[in-house]
Amino acid sequence: MKKKYKNFIKFITLINFLILPAKSDPIFELGKDIFINKAVCSTCHTLVDASAYGQIGPNLNDIRPDKMRVISVVSNGIGVMPSYQGELTIEEIEAVAHYVSIAADQ
Repeated sequence: MKKKYKNFIKFITLINFLILPAKSDPIFELGKDIFINKAVCSTCHTLVDASAYGQIGPNLNDIRPDKMRVISVVSNGIGVMPSYQGELTIEEIEAVAHYVSIAADQ
């Protein structure tokens, strides 16, 4: 009886992983879209999660910036990177910062 119960639990667990939709992070997805399509960060930066292999800006997987650093750089610019303040909304800057801070750390 115990073996059937264990198999039943394993079966239910497997069904949950395969059938139930995984919860996504909408801010992460928005940030990824901005990184790839709107701000086109992928032109200059390397970030494996975005399949971006730019050679102009720093490799984000190497420097793994935190969210506040990304917000500051995207808002104010640094070096040859321009400021995106006025081009992106505050919410979009926060979303791309959220995305980069998580994706670069993977």
